[in-house]
Amino acid sequence: MNRNRFALVAAALTLAAGASTSNAQWTVTNLHPPGSTESIAYGVSGNQQAGTTRLDGLRRASLWSGTAASFVNLHPAAASQSFGTATSGSQQVGVVRIRDSNHASLWTGTADSWVDLHPAEASNSGANAVSGNQQGGFVLIGSTYRASLWSGTADSRVDLHPDGVSSSEIYSISGNQQGGAVFVGGMRRAGLWSGTAASFVNLHPDGPSTSAIYGVSANQQVGVTQLDNVVHASVWSGTAASWVDLHPAGATFSIAYAVSDNLQAGYCTFDYSDRASLWSGTAESRLDLHAFVPASFSSSRAQAMYSDGVNIYISGSGFNTESGIEEALLWTRPIPAPGAAAMLALGGLVAATRRRPQTARCR
Repeated sequence: MNRNRFALVAAALTLAAGASTSNAQWTVTNLHPPGSTESIAYGVSGNQQAGTTRLDGLRRASLWSGTAASFVNLHPAAASQSFGTATSGSQQVGVVRIRDSNHASLWTGTADSWVDLHPAEASNSGANAVSGNQQGGFVLIGSTYRASLWSGTADSRVDLHPDGVSSSEIYSISGNQQGGAVFVGGMRRAGLWSGTAASFVNLHPDGPSTSAIYGVSANQQVGVTQLDNVVHASVWSGTAASWVDLHPAGATFSIAYAVSDNLQAGYCTFDYSDRASLWSGTAESRLDLHAFVPASFSSSRAQAMYSDGVNIYISGSGFNTESGIEEALLWTRPIPAPGAAAMLALGGLVAATRRRPQTARCR
């Protein structure tokens, strides 16, 4: 899609903190809570968004329900800093810093609900993804990062680290699939698991030097590949040979974090500015989501995507030049009726299914 098609939309939009604006059925809501000096919504599920805010100079795991006023501080008393990375149903996951160690963490809507997933044998751990009653991420044991899967407690950890790799990590979960990456010979390789280390499938395609999976949903996976030292947003359908390059012409960087059915969300960099983006399976299908944010935002990034069958929700953030800080954003639009899809010209924007997100993000 021609990103200039909506170039005049942004100039017509205004958005105060906590307010919403809409155009062409897309609504953008500023989730940034008063008093915070930074906010990012890394995850979205249903009417909930999980992420981080900076309060009193320290990052705090955070939860929203569609408005800035709904902000909930998930930061546990024992922590120095905390980060929310994903949400699904009533659960949120992330990382809590305790003394000199990062701990994979789980919440159910309040700071007091915090569950420490950090196993005793690990020096560091992190939770990047959640789906159903499973949480995915990594543990650091010795000098090795090991892809890990939990079911609500530290003792429930399943080691997904495949044989023959030097490190591994889970970034995404959907149903019985986990997406992430491994390092082989010092090079990062996109991978897909189905609940065990032995189930690992190497999705690294011919051509790129490195790759990683950041989002999983149904039969699609999204993430990045690197070609000629440029990071490219990418989509797969379960095999290395199925790889499709989503990198649009003119971009100097692109990344896909989220996938729902035939839709992929992330951002691209044009002229040193990040622009939240939505694809429907090809580089040419790109829709410029940045066109719907207020003119005061110089950049934006889509981090996660979810559909409840009625609306599509995309969470992320943008840099507000008026406040001088990064502020959490939520894009929302109704799913068009089948007969109206072509009229909306949104590159295949039809009914989508849920998905969730991840930490340790490529920049």
